[in-house]
Order: sequence, then structure tokens, then C-alpha cells
Amino acid sequence: MIELKNINKTFETADGPVHAVNDVNLTIQDGDVYGIVGFSGAGKSTLVRMLNGLEKPTSGQVIINGTQINTLGGVALRQERKKIGMIFQHFNLLWSRTVLENIMFPLELDKQLSKHEREEKAKHLADLVGLGDRIHAYPSQLSGGQKQRVGIARALANDPDILISDEATSALDPQTTDEVLDVLESINRQMDLTIVIITHEMHVIRRLADKVAVMEAGRVIEEGPVSQVFTHPQEELTKRFVNAEIDTSQEPDIKEVTKQLLAKYPHGRLVRLHFHGDQVQMPVLSEAIRQFPDLEFSILEGSIHQMADKAATMGSLFIQLVGDQVQIEECLNFFAQVRVETEVITSEQ
Repeated sequence: MIELKNINKTFETADGPVHAVNDVNLTIQDGDVYGIVGFSGAGKSTLVRMLNGLEKPTSGQVIINGTQINTLGGVALRQERKKIGMIFQHFNLLWSRTVLENIMFPLELDKQLSKHEREEKAKHLADLVGLGDRIHAYPSQLSGGQKQRVGIARALANDPDILISDEATSALDPQTTDEVLDVLESINRQMDLTIVIITHEMHVIRRLADKVAVMEAGRVIEEGPVSQVFTHPQEELTKRFVNAEIDTSQEPDIKEVTKQLLAKYPHGRLVRLHFHGDQVQMPVLSEAIRQFPDLEFSILEGSIHQMADKAATMGSLFIQLVGDQVQIEECLNFFAQVRVETEVITSEQ
């Protein structure tokens, strides 16, 4: 278990003190995939450097599996760091070494295994991340996703208890990002490994994390299970992150069609329906059509988003209602009765 208690970090600069982390308290359970999300300068990378002892907090405690690592130094700190694997945004591979040799590098530094044992372990890790057939390739011969897989395998070489991903997918395209996330999900499932993800991409959080903390100006402003934070974000910054991931209403095509329909049917309603959990599978729209046969229903666009917790699903559906105003209001009340959130779209949006 990882515990951050009253963590503060202040850097002294020529322009005065910079408070990078302010009174952060977090608990990360064993086996969790925990996301820390925020824009550049939010303090998330400083926070993660305190997890592996590269930075010491100005005040507070960093406790990992019962050991307060911010009080350690020398050999004791190095031993604790072996239990924490790191994967980086820019891979940090040794370009003169093959895939196999890059994975073996931490084992060579540790000097506890024979050369044959190091090679066998590196081959196993290459297989684990799907690179068993590329072990003799050099980094220059690999795609971005393959380079990051090498980075993941190397981070696992010392059998860590914790794996930290510091913006590991931000240099990758969307498809490659999903491939890397699949690898991390498989590792978490097979090895019951605690994974801490530092990112500014809410897609990464939705796809992989169990819990998330949102940081702004060095503080954690919101924290909780990913399904809860996505469905009921409380802070404005969190809403911006969530909407950037799941809200399609701001896409140019949707905005243009919305504008046209509002002008053509000024007395109708454009409505976005929000579904959570088992609501996604309920025949809500067909029941509404049956109850209000005099209304015209048009479906404009819909989407479904799966969380890392496969039981947690959310979706949205844009529909247009045209007809008697009283019936339209009754239809909106029907949606509320079956626990479907509604958002009426206006020209100002």
C-alpha cells in the first residue's frame, strides 16, 4: 500500500518559493491502477518523483508497504527503489543495445543473476509484452509502441511491487496508446501489480484506472473511483477533463447539425440523454416512443464508453423531439422517472 500523508513540496528559486505540491493525502491499495491527472504544472510529476525517492517532500510522509521512504538514503533507498519500476514518455532506451539487452540492463546492474539467467528472464519479459520475436532488433528498428513495450519490460526486470507510468503514452498515436494500455492492463491482471499512472489524457484514465485523483496548482481537488468521477464530476477542471473525453457535442459536425436543427425547429427540443451502468441496456427510447406516439423522435448521434471496471459503462444519445410542447415536457419527465439524465441543448451552447 502507498500512503501520502500531508505532502508538501516547495522549491526555492531566484523569484521566490514555488509551492509545487500542497497538502496532498492519498492512499493507493495493493493491486490498484491509480491515475493522477492534471495539466502541465499541476504538480503530478513532482509528486511521483517523491514516490520513488528522487525528490524528498518539504514536509509530510511517503509510506510504501509500511516503510517511510522519504527518511531513507544510500543503500536503503536504493533497495526500496528496486521495488518501483518506471516507464517514461520518451522511452529512455539505450540505442546501441538490442531489445533483449535493454531489458537485461537493470539485471546487469543488480549483478545477482548469471548471464544465462538474465537472458532467460529478459526473454520471458519480452514475451510478456508481445516482443518475443523482436528481441534482436535495435530501438531504431521499432515503432513507438514497440519501444514503449521494451520500456515496460525493462521496468519489470527487478520484479517491482509498483509500476509508475509517467506520461508513458503521450508521445503515441491513439491506436498505439490503446495497444500499450492493453499491455499494462494484462500485466496488472496477471501479476496483481500496483500501477500509478501520471497523465493529462483522460482517455488513459477511463481505459485503465480503477481510481483517479485530479490535481490543480499542486493540490488534489477531486478523487474517487473512475466510474464515479466520470459520471458525477464535481470540480470545473474535472468536468473539463471528462467532457474532453466523452462529450461529442462540441465536434464541428455535431455543432453545425445542431445549429441547423435549432433554426429549423425552434419549438422542438434537442436533448442529450446520459446513461450510466445498467441504464445503457434499458429500452428507454423505445418505451418513450410507445408512450408518446404523437411526438417525432430523431436520433442524431450516440456513443458508449466502457470503464476499466467492466461493470461500469456510460453512454450518451442525442435526440430531437418535435411536437406538442406539453407532451415534450411529459417525455422529459418520463426520462427523469427512469433515472436517465437529460440535457436540453440550446443555441447558446
